Amino acid sequence: MKRRSAIKAIAISSAIGASLPSIAHFSSTTQKKTMWNKTKFTELLGIDYPIVQGPFGGGLSSVSLASTVSNAGGLGSYGCQPFSAQEIIDTCLEIRKHSNQPFNVNLWVNDRDARLATFDEEAYANLCNLFKPYFDELGLPVPARPSNLGAKFEEQVEAVFEAKPAVFSFVYGIPSAEILEKCRSLGIKTVGAATTVDEAIALENAGVDAIVATGFEAGGHRVSFLRPAEESLTGTFALIPQVADAVKIPIIAAGGIADARGIKAALTLGADAVQMGTAFLATRQSNASQDHKNILFSPEARLTTLTKVFTGRLSRSIRNRLTEELKANEHLFAPYPLQGKFMTHLKAYPATANSNPDFKSFWAGQTASLLKYWDAQELMAAMVAEMNK
Repeated sequence: MKRRSAIKAIAISSAIGASLPSIAHFSSTTQKKTMWNKTKFTELLGIDYPIVQGPFGGGLSSVSLASTVSNAGGLGSYGCQPFSAQEIIDTCLEIRKHSNQPFNVNLWVNDRDARLATFDEEAYANLCNLFKPYFDELGLPVPARPSNLGAKFEEQVEAVFEAKPAVFSFVYGIPSAEILEKCRSLGIKTVGAATTVDEAIALENAGVDAIVATGFEAGGHRVSFLRPAEESLTGTFALIPQVADAVKIPIIAAGGIADARGIKAALTLGADAVQMGTAFLATRQSNASQDHKNILFSPEARLTTLTKVFTGRLSRSIRNRLTEELKANEHLFAPYPLQGKFMTHLKAYPATANSNPDFKSFWAGQTASLLKYWDAQELMAAMVAEMNK
């Protein structure tokens, strides 16, 4: 009887032991947790942490912010979309004065809407009539049609070759094979943005080094290029695992990531890094106006919307009079970049001037209400500390 009991006890003990995780398992899990920052993306660039500062166009980027993030072990970025070639070169030189770490320069591949060719004087007159009450309210004249639509991508990319940033990222399409090959020959890593799985696959097939998979929660422009942005509104945490299953190159998750919980979720779903935009835009180092930063920390930050009113392309910002009152009039807006040039005369851009907040473009992602940090260095330190717990 005693012998049977002993045998039974041994069997139960063996069964329990088989069902419990081994010491090796716990050791492996602990090691994996402490190595969260060792990913394909950090290895690609030789940086400490898989955290990318979103590149802001429209004058919202700053040398201070890009260098602060890079010096803290992440990848600082600068949105050079509105810059001339010489301004891009000068910006890169300035960043290097403040940091010897890798940084990212971002441009728009498709910087002219095809509809520009058919947007005639009658269409521009209709645009002026639509916005005249708002100009009148500010005591401003309705502008003549702008003739200078800014620098072109083909000119700007030559400056990237000369400046040789560690990373060249781009949105709204894929540069030519010649441009990508030139980047490879110069040692510049290339990163393209995708809003769908098909776009991610196209980027990988083109030979880029990494992909920003951006969900519709993200602030700023929806950078779709294979299908209209309105038809490419997949959420970040639905997009990431699908892209991870479809491509082999490093994936950077973007959209709706404002704290360590978002970082953990993105890495768990298959991302190799995260891109945080609104959280860095709100810090003192960014070039956003103070009223923009203040509203990002206010209850109003919860109320974002997708609109074309500010630039002619679909983008996410905090709701205001323009976004709500003109919802039914998007067919009258000018194509990009004409709409944006027109809106600068209404002082819609915070980097330009402090004007009526009812008419300003307060870019923000859907998780702006989670923001806590006014300083980029503190934000980086807090994310790293939380991830290391």
